Amino acid sequence: MSASPIPETNGGGLESHVTVQKRAYYSPPWADVSIIGVAGSSGSGKSTLSQAIVKKLNLPWVDSFYKTLTPAQSKLAFANEYDFDSPDAIDFDVLVEKLRDLKAGRRAEIPVYSFAKHARLEHTTSIYSPHVLVLEGIFALYDPRVIELLDMGIYCEADADTCLSRRLVRDVRERGRDIEGIIKQWFGFVKPNFEKFVEPQRKVADLIVPRGIENRVALDMMVQFVEKKLFEKSRHHREALSRLEVASKDSPLSDRVVVLNDTRQLKFMNTILQDIDTDPEDFIFYFDRLASLIIEQALNNAHFEAKKIVTPQGYEYKGLVSTGEVCAVIVLRGGSAFEPALRKTIPDCRTGRLLIQSDYSTGEPELHYLRLPDDIASQESVLLLDTQMATGGAALMAVQVLVDHGVQQDRIVLATYSAGKVGLHRLTSVFPEITVVVCNMLDYQQERWVEKSIYLSTTKELKGKA
Repeated sequence: MSASPIPETNGGGLESHVTVQKRAYYSPPWADVSIIGVAGSSGSGKSTLSQAIVKKLNLPWVDSFYKTLTPAQSKLAFANEYDFDSPDAIDFDVLVEKLRDLKAGRRAEIPVYSFAKHARLEHTTSIYSPHVLVLEGIFALYDPRVIELLDMGIYCEADADTCLSRRLVRDVRERGRDIEGIIKQWFGFVKPNFEKFVEPQRKVADLIVPRGIENRVALDMMVQFVEKKLFEKSRHHREALSRLEVASKDSPLSDRVVVLNDTRQLKFMNTILQDIDTDPEDFIFYFDRLASLIIEQALNNAHFEAKKIVTPQGYEYKGLVSTGEVCAVIVLRGGSAFEPALRKTIPDCRTGRLLIQSDYSTGEPELHYLRLPDDIASQESVLLLDTQMATGGAALMAVQVLVDHGVQQDRIVLATYSAGKVGLHRLTSVFPEITVVVCNMLDYQQERWVEKSIYLSTTKELKGKA
């Protein structure tokens, strides 16, 4: 349900539109991760096979879910007398928890285990937004809870002599262990546990791969399976974006889209920025001025509370004070152009970064890098900075990332230099409570020329000073 737009002008000379609209639904591409489990005996080639799939398709790979050892267990481990090849050594509860987080589209902190120290390390590996994940380990197909979460189960097998020789080479080269200890562990734990716990997983596997990495046919089959999954996810995501565009085409613009009033001063600065003959120094100077205006308007949407103060002259002044901290998240690479203005406006502002790029073949936005303040969910306001928004695909993904990290919609303010109406409709129909501050609103899609101009202007300026 929607109402006709009612043009308004607020006290700051900013034009907006009042609307009532139904919220649309958007499911990010990482909301249903496909997980491939690769199991097999120690030395069967499962790690090499997993790494080959990862290398071919640039996928995340996890294999470190051993339990934290007690001092007594650690002593046994250094004496090669602790059984790492028993299901009891694996922390299945943590594994299932992390896999469920990933299936739900949430970030997961994967533990890192050091075989040289026989202990979990303090740091973890963050995994976020994978389309497909490879889970590798001798018990990848052991726990029924894990099997339920898998889209494909693979079992690697090789003869015992080959497995032992591979384990000898790996443990000496990568884990700093001695040959005598490796052989002792092999016959004491590895071989008996293989027959008891590992080999039965063969029955639940979707694909059995003899000879591991040497089996090129099996490797090609797995790669084709993953590529098919990736293609299906990409197609569904692009179809969802297209449906959003159709659904919002005739809808009025949200009242939470704030467009800077097109004053003579604003037109003057826009003319300079869009003139092909503009000097590099002038381009940078005037873009910084405009960026400052955009950020200042974005800060008007932060949360404030009333406060009375006493002036040096002894008068009482009824003013406002911010109710909390403001942080900024820069959408790379275009959002970096806002940093100089951000530092002038809020010198001590903490920042995070997102890198979202569109796939060259499908046009689908993909998240490549993520670094956010640890307490971003408790920030009073979060400024999301990007120079331009066309279709809204990258903006949808960026806002979804913030929401996934606990940021409330009404605390997110997207600040951008220019935005297409289609992209604005898409974004605000899915996230109706966020605020968007834009300098130029366009009826058409425009290529990302601002960041290119900033880069060229900066390069010319540096060369001129050299």
